[in-house]
Amino acid sequence: MLYKTQGTCSQFIDVEVENGRISHCFFHGGCQGNTQGLSKLVVGMTPDEVIQRLDGIQCGRKGTSCPDQLCRALEQLKHEA
Repeated sequence: MLYKTQGTCSQFIDVEVENGRISHCFFHGGCQGNTQGLSKLVVGMTPDEVIQRLDGIQCGRKGTSCPDQLCRALEQLKHEA
């Protein structure tokens, strides 16, 4: 799934879930070191684990963040399944 982010420096998140676990995660744009680290950390986790840990994280006064937008993408994937 290619998810268009809202309110963050990254523009898109490319995320895939296979057999109930995140198999691929890549942020297009954003703070490269942070998004690369986040992507590597979530691979192998279930979408629910990621949502439980990262939902609601804010970046400054934006009201959202790249981790929070990843949760939005995973929620959308769950609803599409």
